[in-house]
Amino acid sequence: MKFSRAYVEITNICGLSCSFCPPKNQPITTMPLSLFKSTTEQLRSYTDEIALHVMGDPMVLSNVKEYLDIAYDAGLKVMITTSGFYLDDLRREALFHPTLRQINISLNSFNKNSVSRTFEAYMEPILALCDEKLSGSNDFFINLRLWNLDEIYSESHFNERLFELLEKHFSLEKGVISSQISGERQSIRLASKILLHFDRYFEWPNLHNAVVGNGYCQGLSKQIAVLSDGRVVPCCLDGDGVMELGNLFETNLGKILISERAVAIREGFARSVCTEELCQKCTYKERFKQGGSDD
Repeated sequence: MKFSRAYVEITNICGLSCSFCPPKNQPITTMPLSLFKSTTEQLRSYTDEIALHVMGDPMVLSNVKEYLDIAYDAGLKVMITTSGFYLDDLRREALFHPTLRQINISLNSFNKNSVSRTFEAYMEPILALCDEKLSGSNDFFINLRLWNLDEIYSESHFNERLFELLEKHFSLEKGVISSQISGERQSIRLASKILLHFDRYFEWPNLHNAVVGNGYCQGLSKQIAVLSDGRVVPCCLDGDGVMELGNLFETNLGKILISERAVAIREGFARSVCTEELCQKCTYKERFKQGGSDD
């Protein structure tokens, strides 16, 4: 059994209340370094890459470098997803770590929060990170995410403001970004290994959602997730641990993956059957019909 990626939530704290995210129902938790070390040692047999994200923002932690050091010692590559609100000088320095493969920055986090910070003040450390990456021989990717496309172009004003800033900063022709937007999932190159990534809004799965039926998902075949309190779940969209398979504080990962519930979920997806209620009510799996996946 080999996963393309494992999501490890080192904290469920993000410090924001984005309107596109579900309510925060779980107690505030940060994964102890000891549990993270045990988790990475177990995951190294199942994957080559971990993403330090489910619901929280890893850059909230001032000691994020300690987690990166542990991942590096385990021989794992790391992907970080952040809102971009915590990229001060010290935290940016930590990101230039040999274990890092990609940084995803969710730019729409600014647009979907009531914050006192100006747009320019928000973007300044993000662009500084891009410049610092370009000034050295750093191999990781920076993925600037705009997952805010919809049928009515509701975020067009914010996006146009952002495009103007990015075109000016990266010395691109005026209007070149908007001229390339297809309205679907795509990436536009801004500079070497710096991409502007577009995707559509999606609905987080919830037990209160309407049933949408069966379908295929990558949970337990290409991905798995570990929440900050040690609970193991099939995918990165189960931030509340509704489909808890076990807890790494109590059981090793090998046993959890061959549990009756885990096997039923995995074998069900192989037949495009959702054995769990949450999966029956998840619309994200529709994206896999088009060959899409998280990145």
